[in-house]
Amino acid sequence: MSSPYAPSVTDYRLAPPVMARLVGAYLVLLALVLLAVTVAAVALDLNADLLVVVLALGVLGLIGVAWWLRSRLVVVRLTEAGYAVRMIRVAGVTEARWSEVEDAVAASPRDVECLVLRLRDGRSTTIPVQLVAADKDDFARDVRDHLKRAAR
Repeated sequence: MSSPYAPSVTDYRLAPPVMARLVGAYLVLLALVLLAVTVAAVALDLNADLLVVVLALGVLGLIGVAWWLRSRLVVVRLTEAGYAVRMIRVAGVTEARWSEVEDAVAASPRDVECLVLRLRDGRSTTIPVQLVAADKDDFARDVRDHLKRAAR
């Protein structure tokens, strides 16, 4: 049962293992850029300070990306009116009002645990729970609580 003081907006961020993969991909890309700049600097006899500048910009970019992933990126937002899903390619419908949602069910397409919000018009939103920085049961319970409050 929800409290009358329940927050009107609940944000769920990206799970840490997924963040780590994205930061790792950034580091690989940065290494490839540094390699290309190194080869170009040697081949064109450019000043080696160019490497330092590219590295410094890359590190600043890394700090910015990591900060954005950790504290600014909201993957799922639940409000009293409805929900919004961002950065999940397989989500399907990315936002809807609670009045459009028929039910919320657990599913495992391709052995990936998901929460599926089935809409009354036959469409759906699929949220792989491993992408959300929350316990899967707590996340599902929160979605269902929002859905129940909206049905009142």
